[in-house]
Amino acid sequence: MTQKKQIKLTKFEMEMMDALWQLGSGSVREIHEQLPLKKRSAYTTVQTIIRRLEDKGAVQRVKKIGNAFIFEPLITRQSAHQRLINELLELFGGSARPLMAHLAESGKLSLEDIREMESLLPEADFESDSKDTRKARNTTSKRK
Repeated sequence: MTQKKQIKLTKFEMEMMDALWQLGSGSVREIHEQLPLKKRSAYTTVQTIIRRLEDKGAVQRVKKIGNAFIFEPLITRQSAHQRLINELLELFGGSARPLMAHLAESGKLSLEDIREMESLLPEADFESDSKDTRKARNTTSKRK
């Protein structure tokens, strides 16, 4: 199910993929019905987007029941999210700091979130960064 190739998806295609990820696999009708009522497009629009996703290699037909094709995702939600996040970071020159600062200032990043992220960092990097930070503090405090 995981594919190494990075597939660029539009916001609308992501909505279709979200519906398909929730279903696991399904027909265009099932995907259409899975969409929120407020955002639900016409059946033929959903059909067109699913065909585009198939052309991009994001979904595949796995079987046919009557006249309906059953589709299955070829990319994971995580890989699609990683692609979007990487694109966003590229806009900031590859640095996560402006994004993190914005999240903190807007209240969308909590101390609990930061602690959870610390646990995801490789310990060797975290320990060497901590030592460098302590050295910098000691050097600064000695100058005063």
